[in-house]
Amino acid sequence: MRQLSELTTMRVGGPVRQLLEPADADQLVEATRDAWNSNEPWLILGGGSNLVVTDDGFDGTVIRVVTQGVERVAGDEGTVTLRVQAGESWDGLVAGAIEQGLVGLEALSGIPGRVGAAPIQNIGAYGQELSDSLVAIDFLDVLTGEVTRVPAQELKLGYRTSAIKQGRHGLVVAVELRLSQGELSEPIAYSQLASALGVQLGDRVPTAEVRSAVLRLRSSKGMVLSPEDPDSVSSGSFFTNPIVGARFASELPADAPRWPLGLEQADAVLPLETFDADAVPRRAVSEGQVKLSAAWLIEQAGISRGFSLPGSHAAISSKHTLALVNTGGATAEQVAELARYVQNRVFNQFGVLLQPEPVLVGVQL
Repeated sequence: MRQLSELTTMRVGGPVRQLLEPADADQLVEATRDAWNSNEPWLILGGGSNLVVTDDGFDGTVIRVVTQGVERVAGDEGTVTLRVQAGESWDGLVAGAIEQGLVGLEALSGIPGRVGAAPIQNIGAYGQELSDSLVAIDFLDVLTGEVTRVPAQELKLGYRTSAIKQGRHGLVVAVELRLSQGELSEPIAYSQLASALGVQLGDRVPTAEVRSAVLRLRSSKGMVLSPEDPDSVSSGSFFTNPIVGARFASELPADAPRWPLGLEQADAVLPLETFDADAVPRRAVSEGQVKLSAAWLIEQAGISRGFSLPGSHAAISSKHTLALVNTGGATAEQVAELARYVQNRVFNQFGVLLQPEPVLVGVQL
């Protein structure tokens, strides 16, 4: 019997009662429909890089998405539209796009996982997000059992969220991406990346250079999967950067990193200052939003790199306080216990409740 610890990058999770790995899109859709119609528990699994599963395992059907295929479906002199099957490696797609002279994904290099998970999370890094290039997805809806093409604008893509993550349940079968043709990147939009490249914000550089710089930056934080890096035995960033009202952000210490987002980000507001959900829309309209650094909050709450609770095999990464790592033999409950500890310390210090980024299955924070 397969263990979910073998199929996730955090390497925690108990046994799977039934594991299916459909070979192509048609088989994937058929297997998923069968699982839904069986009235038994089901779980869709991609690369396992954004998932923490209970030590009890999963008493149902796990469908592992491994479908392959990248094709050009449209294009003109300036752009190309790719249709990519959900089981393709995300980083493999980025590398291939750069090799083919396509621009728009270069800053998303090194992100683990499969293509099908990308729109659920609206993955982003170093100034780029999937929403910048996503055209549509092929989506198997759990309510209708039908595969439909869903335009990107219907997915309500926001900071690390989408309509799928918020409750439009189903399976991403394929994605369509529109990329530019060229040798130079999109304008560099992230100061740390600009510094690593030795350029100014807004400059364009060869896409291969951007990829190399991003991979170096991610590796320095343990965010590139590698058997030689124990800090990569994680689910990546465990907490999202919180988005709060500008008034609340102004009360933080002056050296707290913050990025004004404006009123258009109101859908991504988390009820951090208060648990009165009705207050959030009014705050969003009245004062605009500010994104904070979760890593900074964790560090200022007194939690350092490499920290672990007594007797636990889960720890804060030695390279980056935003990642929780399995140092060897950690259980899902030890990971959850550490995450709760971090949440409590940050909340008690700053009044900010950090939200987990990975999908938690049978795990409570």
